[in-house]
Amino acid sequence: MIAPLDVTLLPPGLRARHIEGINGLRLHLLEAGHEQSDRPLLLLLHGFPELAYSWRKVMPALAAAGYHVVAPDQRGYGRTEGWSAEYDTDLAPFRMLNLVRDALGLVAALGHREAAAVVGHDFGSPVAAWCALLRPDIFRRVALMSAPFTGVPPLPLGEAPRPRPADVHAALTALGRKHYQWYYSTPPANAEMWQAPQGLHAFLRAYYHVKSADWTANRPFLLAGWTAGELAKLPRYYVMDLDRGMAAQVAPEMPTEAAIAACRWLPEAELRVYSDEYARTGFQGGLNWYRCRTSGLFEAEAEVFAGRTIDIPATFIAGASDWGTQQVPGALERMQRAACTRMEKVTLIPDAGHWVQQEQPEAVATALLEFLRS
Repeated sequence: MIAPLDVTLLPPGLRARHIEGINGLRLHLLEAGHEQSDRPLLLLLHGFPELAYSWRKVMPALAAAGYHVVAPDQRGYGRTEGWSAEYDTDLAPFRMLNLVRDALGLVAALGHREAAAVVGHDFGSPVAAWCALLRPDIFRRVALMSAPFTGVPPLPLGEAPRPRPADVHAALTALGRKHYQWYYSTPPANAEMWQAPQGLHAFLRAYYHVKSADWTANRPFLLAGWTAGELAKLPRYYVMDLDRGMAAQVAPEMPTEAAIAACRWLPEAELRVYSDEYARTGFQGGLNWYRCRTSGLFEAEAEVFAGRTIDIPATFIAGASDWGTQQVPGALERMQRAACTRMEKVTLIPDAGHWVQQEQPEAVATALLEFLRS
C-alpha cells in the first residue's frame, strides 16, 4: 500500500493520512485543524491536473479561523487507491453522482454530521455543486472556484423534438482546431502527457505556467456563443491545434529558467510533488472524469434532478486572468441567474489565473472566510 505524503513537503500544521473504506476507496487526504474534535468541517475538492496538495497554502489560514479543513486526493488521483487507471474500464465509478458519494462517505468517516462548506476548484467545482444540490442538509454552504456551474440538464419529456445543433466539433476540425475536453477523452491523451517528449516535469511546468497569470496573454473576454468561430478565440490550451497533443501544445510556452526561478507561487520543489505523483499514477484517472462528461453516458441520470437548484448560500471565486470563467459562453451568468438562487458574491482575484488558490492563497483564504462569516 502507498504511504501518506511525506509531512516535510507540507506547511506546518498539516498532516497526511489514509482512511479506509470510503465508497470502495482507500482515500488519501490532507488535513489541518484536526486537533479539536468539535470544529466545523470544510471540505476542499481539487481539479485536474492537481491534487489535495493544491490546497496546502490556504489550509493553515482556514484552520487558524477555527475549522477542521480536509482536502482529499479525489478518485483517480494521487495516493488514493481503489480506482482503475486503465482507459478500457468501467466509467461508472467516475460519474458525478458517485463522486458525490465519495464526499458523503468522507464526511461521515471523519465523524461529522455536516460540513460548514464544500469548496471545489476546476473539476472539483461541479462535484461541490452537485454535493450542494443533492444534499443541502449536509453541505451547508458551497464555494465554486474557476469553473461556473450552469445547473442540471433539463428533462426533455413532453417537449417537441428540438433541432439538432450544428456539430461544433466538425466545424472546429474544419478550422484545424479541437476542444481540449474531447482530446482528453481520447485513448492517446494519457500517454502523450505522461510520457511527454520534454519530460513530465517540464510538461507540467509549461501547463501550469500557460494557465496562470504569469502568461500575460491570458486576458479573458465574453464569447458570443458555443460556435466554432467563437471557441477558436480561446487560448490553444483550451481549443487546441488539431495535430497536437497537450504536451506539444504547451511546449512553446515553456518559461525561461529565470522565470522559473522567479516563480514564487510554484517553485521547483513544489512542482516536483506533482510530477512525482503523476509519474507514478499517470493521468487516466482524472481523464476518465472528462470521458464521463463528453460521452453523455450519465446525462440521463442527471436529468432525474431536472428543475432543482442550489438553494444554500453560494459564492464564486476565480482569478481575474482565468479563462475558465469564460470558456463556456454564458456559464457565469447562468450560474448567477438560474443555477444558484443564493449566490452571494462573485470574486475575481487580481494577479491570478486558473490556479487561484496557489497563485494568490491569501486572497482566496480571505474571500472564503468572508463568505463563511457572512
